[in-house]
Amino acid sequence: MEIRASTVLPARREPIELHTADGLTLVGELALPAERPPAATLVCLHPLPTHGGMMDSHVFRKAAYRLPALADLAVLRFNTRGTTSDRGTSQGEFGDGEGERFDVAAALEYAEFHDLPRPWLVGWSFGTELALRWGRDPLIEGAILLSPPLRRASDADLTAWGEFGRPLLALVPEFDDYLRPDEAAERFALVPQAEVIGVEGAKHLWVGEPSVRIVLNEIVRTVAPGAYPLPERLP
Repeated sequence: MEIRASTVLPARREPIELHTADGLTLVGELALPAERPPAATLVCLHPLPTHGGMMDSHVFRKAAYRLPALADLAVLRFNTRGTTSDRGTSQGEFGDGEGERFDVAAALEYAEFHDLPRPWLVGWSFGTELALRWGRDPLIEGAILLSPPLRRASDADLTAWGEFGRPLLALVPEFDDYLRPDEAAERFALVPQAEVIGVEGAKHLWVGEPSVRIVLNEIVRTVAPGAYPLPERLP
């Protein structure tokens, strides 16, 4: 059986709620391996909600559909404040990356309270800004950035991440709308431990199964190398 865009592999999936320090309830989902404890955890920070970003943005949805089964990863997705998806609407209003600091903290607190192992932040576009600005928590193992625009996140945030010392992987599409590989390499030079990978032919939204497979493989290579490379077919 070929793994296709619509493939959903077995996992334990449950709706969850996150509770922020400023009194909001956020909706989300946790996907766990069906029969084993997870080896590591992905905490997903979605793209800009004012431009359609949400917990069901396609790369994160496919990560939740595949990676618990293929790489023994827990995948925690949630809607930031004021964001709607099929799971529901999180309380509050879009905070342009400021109020969302409480959302990131609530997700990490959930992971810690529920003993989810080795959490990694995985941010996409707007979510990369949240990771860089508000994700420097001793709990996390590192962060993976998909299509980082580096608009709200400043050089000071990059310098602070360099001092934080945790691993940082940035996947930068060749034809990104905001930041392309050469400029990304210059900007991320402020983070000595950063690995910047330019992805040939890719665009900001990672549309198409080949692009999704590149992203998921790089996530697994970083977080669960024993499961790399991911299969494209199942028995």
